[in-house]
Amino acid sequence: MTTLIMKEHERVVLTTSLPAEGLEAGDVGSVVHVYSDGRAYEVEFITLDGHTAAGVTLEAGQVRPVTGREITHARALAAA
Repeated sequence: MTTLIMKEHERVVLTTSLPAEGLEAGDVGSVVHVYSDGRAYEVEFITLDGHTAAGVTLEAGQVRPVTGREITHARALAAA
């Protein structure tokens, strides 16, 4: 089985919710660093006005690439 390695600056979809970070499955972020040949990624999630909502290190199974048949969906972040 070939493992798909996502690249820096690639958009990815969170596959599992991270309540401590205020993130939900389906949130879209950008890879800012690739660790250990794609075993983990540093991913930044930003608000639509350009502010960083979270920057987290995720295992490969916690994110997936976006596909051409998806659209983004806006949601409000919980109050800090």
